[in-house]
Amino acid sequence: MKFFGKKMTERMSWVVYILECSDNSLYTGITTNLARRITEHEQGNGARYTRGRGPLNLKYMEYCNNRAEASRREASIKSLSRAKKLELILLDNTVSNVDWPGENNGELAV
Repeated sequence: MKFFGKKMTERMSWVVYILECSDNSLYTGITTNLARRITEHEQGNGARYTRGRGPLNLKYMEYCNNRAEASRREASIKSLSRAKKLELILLDNTVSNVDWPGENNGELAV
């Protein structure tokens, strides 16, 4: 898992994530509460892009210190080709180490 400027034990405020949609497309977004945001996507209340593309699978997540940093990283990931995004996902096994769905007040347990 990638952490920018904070130790793993410190609370992270922003997460950049990649979801794989049922049509095998990839969606990248940011949030302060990943469990809640994925639920919103699944219920059709998230981004317009993910509506009707469920079920969704969390493929990648990366913690950032603040919204500006998360937004920059999101833009950076969105600019990658699909092949590079898949490479990023394959190089990071964070998601396989997450207890999902999180029952910790809507937070994922790593």
